[in-house]
Amino acid sequence: MTEGAAVRHLLGLDLGGTNIKAAVLEIGGEDDAPVIVHTRQGATEAEGGPEHVANRIVEIGEQAISHVGVRPDSIGVGVPGLFDYAEGEIMFFTNLPGPWEGFPLRTRVAEGLTASTTLINDARAFTLAEGTIGAGRGCRTLACLTLGTGVGGGLMIDGKLHFGAFGTAGEIGHQTIDPDGPSCGCGNPGCLEALTRPPVVAQRAGRRTFEEVLTGLDEGDESCRMALDDAISHLAIGIANVYTVFGPDRVVIGGGVAEAGDRLLEPLRVAVRGRLTLVPPEAVQIVAAELGPFAGAVGAALASQGSLVGDAAFLLGELPSVTRRRGVG
Repeated sequence: MTEGAAVRHLLGLDLGGTNIKAAVLEIGGEDDAPVIVHTRQGATEAEGGPEHVANRIVEIGEQAISHVGVRPDSIGVGVPGLFDYAEGEIMFFTNLPGPWEGFPLRTRVAEGLTASTTLINDARAFTLAEGTIGAGRGCRTLACLTLGTGVGGGLMIDGKLHFGAFGTAGEIGHQTIDPDGPSCGCGNPGCLEALTRPPVVAQRAGRRTFEEVLTGLDEGDESCRMALDDAISHLAIGIANVYTVFGPDRVVIGGGVAEAGDRLLEPLRVAVRGRLTLVPPEAVQIVAAELGPFAGAVGAALASQGSLVGDAAFLLGELPSVTRRRGVG
């Protein structure tokens, strides 16, 4: 780091159903490149409800700050659902229990940690991290998917996160793949998420978890192979659609499923290339994420600065979110 360079510290927090992850970033020096200086995590204790979870976010954030010894210039919180950008209130969580609708999460965190706080969707935070310092760095256009409890997504254009006209661009998991398919948590039938999220794959294979599906695959279990093949087939349709409509230089896949490595990614590449007629097969790049389980927290920290967000006006509440356009809330 060059002498006399202004140094900023950013705190990112990623709210998950099981754990809350924290990352502290330091930005400064000649190239102003973000450096991860500390990570940690703690139990969400989601059963305690919104107030308790908000307190847990503050507790884990304070622990991270205390470890580094520097108060953050800004804070970002990645959340698993939709929120009102202007008010910082939660609108819709699909996989976190409790009366979250209307809960003022941004205010609770900002007051608890005494710093300016930004909310961002967790999959968009993952995209921002991987596109800035991870597997998508250097790409002009980038699409990312997270395959975990659900299927999240995000888009980057010219190095900046893209939200679109309504603040929801990049919801790759909520495109319709089968109009007669199972209902998704968002209320739409046949979404990519409803067909490919890991718990569904495990259920189809007769296993308790996706990890058990991979074990069964290694053991030659036909049910596990068929369940994974079915998920790959649906994922290929969704990713081919993204290539046709958006034309990314690269697709980055993260989340627990990405741990399957080439057992998932190589057949997925083959299936996607087989569905594309307008894109040269050799141009298709589908790669695993690089930043691991703290990518969402890293991206949330980056989002708190706004400069890497193409449509930062959404995060600042300067444009109406899709929920308010619909007259909700």
